[in-house]
Amino acid sequence: QVQLVESGGGLVQTGGSLRLSCAASGRTFRPYVMGWFRQTPGKEREFVATISWNFGRTLYADSVKGRFSISRDNAKNTAYLQMNSLKPEDTAVYYCAATPKTLAFSLATNRDLYDYWGQGAQVTVSS
Repeated sequence: QVQLVESGGGLVQTGGSLRLSCAASGRTFRPYVMGWFRQTPGKEREFVATISWNFGRTLYADSVKGRFSISRDNAKNTAYLQMNSLKPEDTAVYYCAATPKTLAFSLATNRDLYDYWGQGAQVTVSS
């Protein structure tokens, strides 16, 4: 089992920045693909970004490309989501997720392939 805990959410004005962290504990010795998703009331949880275990491969949703940056520190079992130039439409609960599956990295945008989820962190962007 892997436990994921997000931190770093909060309230920020339009154009501001926030950095989310996702700390993993438990059976973290296995390589994991890690991802960030977000959800607003009444909508499905949507893909934001994902990062491979090694080589630093990343994928982003078009809506955040060029503004958000995902990274990870495997020594600390932590993933990060740096969010810049925030917009009101970025307001959501952000979830980190992890999967040990060996999969084609292009599939890592699919939330159904992730096995472990954090509790979520609220991000609110005021206009």
